[in-house]
Amino acid sequence: MCGFVGYFDYRMRTPASEMTQIINSMATTLVHRGPDDSGAWVDESAGIAIGFRRLSILDLTPTGHQPMVSADGRYVLVLNGEVYNYQELRKELIQAGMAFRGGSDTEVVLAAVAQWGLLAAIQRLNGMFACTMWDRRERQLTLVRDRIGIKPLYYGWMGSILLFGSELKALRAHPAFQGEIDRDSLALYMRHNYIVTPYTIYKGVCKLQPGTFLTINANRPDKDAAPEVYWSARKVAETGMVSPFRGSTDMAVEELDRLLRASVRERMIADVPLGAFLSGGIDSSVIVALMQAQSTRPVKTFSIGFGEEKFNEAPYAKAVAAHLGTDHTELYVTPQQAMDVIPRLPVLYDEPFADSSQIPTFLVSELARQHVTVSLSGDGGDELFAGYNRYEYFWSQWGNQNRVSAASQKATKHAFSLLFSDRTQSWATRMLGLLPHDAERWLRRRLASAGCCLSTNISKMPETAYQMMLSHWQNPADVVRDAHEPLTPVTDSRQWAELDHFTHRMMFIDMISYLPDDILVKVDRASMGVSLEARVPFLDDHRVVEFAWRLPLDMKVREGQTKWILRQVLNRYVPRCLVERPKMGFGVPIDLWLRGPMRDWAEDLLNESRLRQEGWFNPEPIREKWQQHLSGKIDWAYLLWDVLMFQAWSEAQGSGRHRA
Repeated sequence: MCGFVGYFDYRMRTPASEMTQIINSMATTLVHRGPDDSGAWVDESAGIAIGFRRLSILDLTPTGHQPMVSADGRYVLVLNGEVYNYQELRKELIQAGMAFRGGSDTEVVLAAVAQWGLLAAIQRLNGMFACTMWDRRERQLTLVRDRIGIKPLYYGWMGSILLFGSELKALRAHPAFQGEIDRDSLALYMRHNYIVTPYTIYKGVCKLQPGTFLTINANRPDKDAAPEVYWSARKVAETGMVSPFRGSTDMAVEELDRLLRASVRERMIADVPLGAFLSGGIDSSVIVALMQAQSTRPVKTFSIGFGEEKFNEAPYAKAVAAHLGTDHTELYVTPQQAMDVIPRLPVLYDEPFADSSQIPTFLVSELARQHVTVSLSGDGGDELFAGYNRYEYFWSQWGNQNRVSAASQKATKHAFSLLFSDRTQSWATRMLGLLPHDAERWLRRRLASAGCCLSTNISKMPETAYQMMLSHWQNPADVVRDAHEPLTPVTDSRQWAELDHFTHRMMFIDMISYLPDDILVKVDRASMGVSLEARVPFLDDHRVVEFAWRLPLDMKVREGQTKWILRQVLNRYVPRCLVERPKMGFGVPIDLWLRGPMRDWAEDLLNESRLRQEGWFNPEPIREKWQQHLSGKIDWAYLLWDVLMFQAWSEAQGSGRHRA
């Protein structure tokens, strides 16, 4: 796990010494991603410079140093992440006559490209990775991102200079970086609480889409070149529906157990201490159980606890750890310890990001890093196996219905806007991630009532309901001044996969938006912020993802129970009584803190004259919700946190007042 940065200037007017100084300065901003080693490679004649920071995980010797040049001198590569099948590929390449100097996966990727070509090579990689390769013979620069989007990769043109790297802060360190805030992206952020790929908070800077690669030819650089797809989540989902798993339920459980065992086993390979996050829920318990089943010594596991009962999963994690016999470490966090993380968030996340579970995610990463360098995580289980309560709810309401016409959508959208407005919206926004059972019961009653009183078409409008449920601010352009919100997969159902069952369509939309742009961003920045590598066995083995999409829905949701098949795998290792409980959120009581110890901080950032002077937001709707929240009558924490995290980020970047 590492970080890289680079730039390409087709004017080629900068001396090598100056290029080296610039690239080293950019790479230094990523020292948290790679504290163990650094490197730079510069070609003055081509105008290309690449920098690297290394967190040593595999092959701790100097032969793993990056940027790495291929044996024949043609390719230069930097790679952030892990390729878990590199040993298998290495054996195949040796049989083909390739020779190796060291034992790193980066060298195997270089050899694979030299032997099979770029596209064939990356299609054979199993893992999480973002990489940049310079072809010295063809004078081509290629950026590649893994299938699911686990590892980040940003790029953008600033005049004649293409900047690229693992985090935005590295791009900002280049003298040519302009950093103009994109109001349209800000509107996206206010809807989602994150900025959807390919957009970023800055004009002219993009996130490379998962499962794609972008090639720039130095001889004829095309600033409008589009990424090419080498793996399509939509194709995988649609193919899974056309060619489903035909075996029995027992056979499906056995196959899933086998695939997950293999995935976990490969992700336990490391030359440094390794452990796992453990919340005591289904996903993390499956991962830890499979780790312990394949380990000769107790696996190191980590969890954090809170004094507030509804946020505290530590007792459940402790019980699972005791049953499995892991070497368990837990930390009970005080409110002050949690709030002390907040000033660090703008630097950690580089662009506005308002999933408040970023706080406990950072704290558990910080705890784990005191003992290990690699930690496995259960992220992805909800999206692959229908784990969110909202999936079961929509399944029960809309069953097997297909899309309805655009005209019908428009006709009933007003009804849903009433359903999710004012007081009701503060409840509905909780549905974005983890739905508390009291909110679920409330929503069932509300929808049933709306279906009778507002429109008979509501029962035929799952797309509209889901779009509004996933939205924080229902009309972001009314809050962000002079913004025109772009369409995204969430707001444009035409981008949804052609899947028969609406629950699968929800799962697909979450897999291409919420998962890579919220969940995986949260985990990557929190873990790499403390130089910890987080591995995700559910996601960074594409065979698990592809198998999950072949499973029929009744193996995922059965008799009102989500993640049914995953529970059957877990039951082989952990007694059902230890993990069967209502789903909890991995969060902190932001709503209470905003009325209490964080009130002065929030009031300063939400000050009406300040909002008006800075010019990003219309103050009226924000101030109205702030006053309602302070009164205790309505919980607007989700929506207010969106504004606060932008304000804090803007202030930290020096782009706050007088920049609009």
